[in-house]
Amino acid sequence: MHLLNHMQETEDTALAFFAELILPLSIEGTFTYRIPLDLRAEALPGTRVVVQFGKNKIYSALILKLHSIAPSKYEARYILSILDNKPLISPLQLKFWIWLSSYYLCSLGEVMNAALPSGLKLESETKVIFNQEIPIEENQLSPAEFQLAVLLQQSPPMTISEISRLTEQKNVLPLIKSLFVKDLVLIHEELIDPYRPKKIASIRLAPFYEENENLKILFTALEKAPRQLEVLLVFLSHSRTGKEVTKKRLLENEHVNEALLTALYKKGILEVYYKEVSRLNFSAGNNLSDTILSAAQQQALEETEKCLDEKQVTLLHGITSSGKTHVYIKLIEKYLATGKQVLYLLPEIALTAQIIERLKMHFGNSAGIYHSRFNENERVETWNKVTDGSYKIILGARSAIFLPFNNLGLVIIDEEHDSSFKQYDPAPRYQARDAGIYLSHLYSAPVLLGSATPSIETYYNAQSGRFGLVELNERFGGVSIPEISTIDLRKARLKGKMHEHFSEELLTAIMQTLEKKEQVILFQNRRGYSPVTSCQTCGYVVKCKNCDVSLTYHKLSHRLSCHYCGYSTAQQYQCPVCGSLKMEEKGLGTEKIEEEIQALIPEARIARMDLDTTRKKNAMTVIMKSLDDSEIDILVGTQMVSKGLDFANVSLIGVLNADTIINFPDFRAFERSFQLLSQVSGRAGRRAIQGKVFIQSSFPSHQVLQSVVQHDYLSLYKTELLERQVFHYPPFARLIRIDLKHKDRQQLELSASVFGNRAKQYFGSVIIGPEDALIPKVRNWFVKTMLMKIDPQKLSLAKIKQQLQLLKKEVYTSKNARGLLIQIDVDPA
Repeated sequence: MHLLNHMQETEDTALAFFAELILPLSIEGTFTYRIPLDLRAEALPGTRVVVQFGKNKIYSALILKLHSIAPSKYEARYILSILDNKPLISPLQLKFWIWLSSYYLCSLGEVMNAALPSGLKLESETKVIFNQEIPIEENQLSPAEFQLAVLLQQSPPMTISEISRLTEQKNVLPLIKSLFVKDLVLIHEELIDPYRPKKIASIRLAPFYEENENLKILFTALEKAPRQLEVLLVFLSHSRTGKEVTKKRLLENEHVNEALLTALYKKGILEVYYKEVSRLNFSAGNNLSDTILSAAQQQALEETEKCLDEKQVTLLHGITSSGKTHVYIKLIEKYLATGKQVLYLLPEIALTAQIIERLKMHFGNSAGIYHSRFNENERVETWNKVTDGSYKIILGARSAIFLPFNNLGLVIIDEEHDSSFKQYDPAPRYQARDAGIYLSHLYSAPVLLGSATPSIETYYNAQSGRFGLVELNERFGGVSIPEISTIDLRKARLKGKMHEHFSEELLTAIMQTLEKKEQVILFQNRRGYSPVTSCQTCGYVVKCKNCDVSLTYHKLSHRLSCHYCGYSTAQQYQCPVCGSLKMEEKGLGTEKIEEEIQALIPEARIARMDLDTTRKKNAMTVIMKSLDDSEIDILVGTQMVSKGLDFANVSLIGVLNADTIINFPDFRAFERSFQLLSQVSGRAGRRAIQGKVFIQSSFPSHQVLQSVVQHDYLSLYKTELLERQVFHYPPFARLIRIDLKHKDRQQLELSASVFGNRAKQYFGSVIIGPEDALIPKVRNWFVKTMLMKIDPQKLSLAKIKQQLQLLKKEVYTSKNARGLLIQIDVDPA
């Protein structure tokens, strides 16, 4: 926290000769640079600057603070240029960055890399290319710009370092930036200000011909060019609407082509011009008050408003299809009316498409979206619209917490239990739910957590009075909760009542549902065709060459792929160990389910929703629209289908094998499997019809499955809470996981032994391990793991973290640490 206090020191700008900078690197600490006299007025905390770091590297850095103290251990270099005329990052954002760095034990540079869209960052050694389509006009360039433009025009692509050397100028970046703004250079890998506004080409009549008399002359002049005259007539018919005539719209006409338009440009009849437009345009909103709440929703809204006034954090525990989104919308209306901004966090991109449609109906262009499927131009545009207040509501995945809010009034975190809120790699390994709570504290804004199946920690905080608690226990519109049944796979197999991986009972239910013109969702939380390919003769299993996992067979591509590192190879038909041709695929993935159900019900229209089918930007939206329009009978999917999706005609859910979810070696396995099965069950019967859910399992009497069948969250919560108290897991302990990685197994064993011994001297029984990770090798890194269980009532978490950082530095500086990577994960998911 010392950095936060450090920032609060006030300095006379006139005496601020030095700037403390954050560089986008995984290096602890900040770096002191000297501010040139001519840049002193522009150098403000939160602005981006260009600096040289190391021998040749050039980076964009961010000013953390200004001061007048020269560094004692090195000679401060000069800042080369300043990229912003006003701060890009506000003081509150800088405080948030510092907290993330301190709490999650990572560098400020790592936070900067996570927070800024790549379009707002510079990269070193990226190539600059002259744009051959734009002529050099000397009268529009400074002498230095003209000289550089000519050099680039006559040269192959060059790096920044090469340009600096040839021009004998260290500070060449402002010149390149200037040429880039004027479209004279292209930046390979997008070095300088990669954000480019979206522009559309429109066509207009040359000013001379806007008068009717002159237009008549034009018709006469084009009599000998009938095809050009036809294009002109098409243009005039479009222009009568009073709207701009876009080039794209004109070219859609069969009588218009590029050559004819070019001919009319050359004759000075038509002109092309470019207009900047938003990539993020949404339709205008409807009446903000058109959502009518049920009595239960109205009561929940009133209780929530009261809790938000009294508590920093409130949990809205509403069963699936209870209409929590309607409550959110009413709350958003209230905060927007006071001029505040609202952050609405969702765990995955999969959810944003459907919910944004709901928000668009209410809020139109004041609602923005932010997630990783957007290209960098769209992300920068969203960033700018949040900064200037154009966006009052932001709907986004976890990275949306980094946006530059200027008047944040409410944070909504929907499906707060979802593990997708946790960032795994790279650092910072933050939990967006927890980080969102701290962010809201900085803005003095309340937080609303929503879930049908809250995390154990959140519900414990609500029950103990730390959080406010509101319950919404009836489905919207009086719809009944789904009827859930289990199917014993062992008995079905013994009785010969299995059709591939479908029990007779489930298959009959699917066919009856389709006969009623209703829809089915089939759930299997594993993509691909089969997770294991092995030899029937000797038992050899095809594994990844980089990771200690089996390769998953994807039938569509006929390839074996690793879902950890991305390694891929052709399917193997002969065993490399014994030469046998008896290779078989084992296990069950979504591709295989899709194939089997298509063979069993050939007339059914089947689609699949998993990572493989939703990689493209709008693929998820297309699938959901097809399901909503009843163009799909059966949707096969992974956990994507469980997350808050709302479809009126889905009345049956089939879970193909629940055992793979429950039997996972993790203390949260029962909690997670209950959440996942309850959420996927909640997709059934969300309108007038009561839904049915069939869960296939070899152990149908398992306590988790019985809790799901009985819709009994409280019994699971009480059982889990008791076990966690006995074995010292959250919420009764705080966890820190330490992963030790090395590319040499023997060296890792040695380093882990040294680290483990030193850690036990520091922390005693608080630390467990080191031991092999669940997957001992990932991406050619061998992994050992250690776990710290910290009782916050007995030990200071801040002091433990401080000691852990000291230990990490101590080990890194020892002679045996070469090649060792130490990764610390605070509050691992």
